[in-house]
Amino acid sequence: MQSLLTGAAVSLLFTLFLTPLFIRLFHRLQWGQFIRDDGPRSHHAKRGTATMGGVVFILASVVGYFVGHLNNVKGITASGMLVLFLMVGLGLVGFTDDLLKTRNQRSLGLGGWAKIAGQVIVATVFAILVLQFPKTAVGAGGNTYTTTPATTNVSIVRDQWFDGSTLSFTALFGATVGVIVFVVWIWLIVAATSNGVNVTDGLDGLASGASIFAIGSFVIIGFWQFNQSCFNRALTAPINVALCYNVRDPLDLATVAACITGALIGFLWWNTSPAQIFMGDTGSLALGGALAALAVLSRTELLLLFIGGLFVIEPGSVIVQRVYFKLTRGKRIFLMSPIHHHFELKGWAEVTVVVRFWIIGGLLVAAGVGLFYLEWLTRAG
Repeated sequence: MQSLLTGAAVSLLFTLFLTPLFIRLFHRLQWGQFIRDDGPRSHHAKRGTATMGGVVFILASVVGYFVGHLNNVKGITASGMLVLFLMVGLGLVGFTDDLLKTRNQRSLGLGGWAKIAGQVIVATVFAILVLQFPKTAVGAGGNTYTTTPATTNVSIVRDQWFDGSTLSFTALFGATVGVIVFVVWIWLIVAATSNGVNVTDGLDGLASGASIFAIGSFVIIGFWQFNQSCFNRALTAPINVALCYNVRDPLDLATVAACITGALIGFLWWNTSPAQIFMGDTGSLALGGALAALAVLSRTELLLLFIGGLFVIEPGSVIVQRVYFKLTRGKRIFLMSPIHHHFELKGWAEVTVVVRFWIIGGLLVAAGVGLFYLEWLTRAG
């Protein structure tokens, strides 16, 4: 618990007080935002604003995590490191994209396929690693319990679904093919979350504020799973797998989620309207990676439909717009997609759009956490 509180505080203070230094540095390096000409006219004033701000909160999260564990080095776990790996890995893909944009002064950095290739490479390494690092508990009665950071099961709030059934790729397709299908499954989750946050990041503070709600929810989920951990209970008594959670390092997942959340809160101070720094693809892809990793490692992948609900709605509006445009030969449902630009063009102030979308995102996160707890109550009852 001390690591969680210390890490979160260090991450918050890092971004809150050091972000202005990074803003000045980025201006000197001419890392300024390029604005599309076909976007809302009000956005043209943002041209040249410091970008690649994701570098700041990625560094803050990593520093906060390790500083939080200074008094408990053994508390650093495979699960916590895997979250940071996916976050930093996708952040590097986004950084490459941002760097090309600023150098070429255009809205396109990496080509579409190149960006996807980068995401796939990082996601593949992550998918292979999460099936490694087994950890075994041996109880006083000789009972053993072994778990890895992830399994090949498709999970809502645990490996077992509401009715007690499981959906395992290895059980369906065999060991080798099942792992391959699992890797593809991780591709889909990582691509969906990282691109979802990326599409949402179109207004000052929108993606960072929504991510605070989404990633912050895993502090609650991780801490609850720690209190109800199968692994911890196996040390002292026979376990009831219907009630406990098969998660390798739930408290450390809560810790790394708290570090990222703290870093985002400090960053939002400078990113809120009028933003002095943008997160760029560096930040949006990194946040999507962190969200995906936390969901996979806490066995709550499908719960992302609620916890990351806003990041589903935003790219969903783009898909709907394009499909409708093709089917109707040029007609549009929205004035502009993603949907936050539609409301801007209808006359809503940018701050109004952001706050109302935060409310929607927060309500969806509350629904996701509520569903998580309801599942436990159902089993306990």
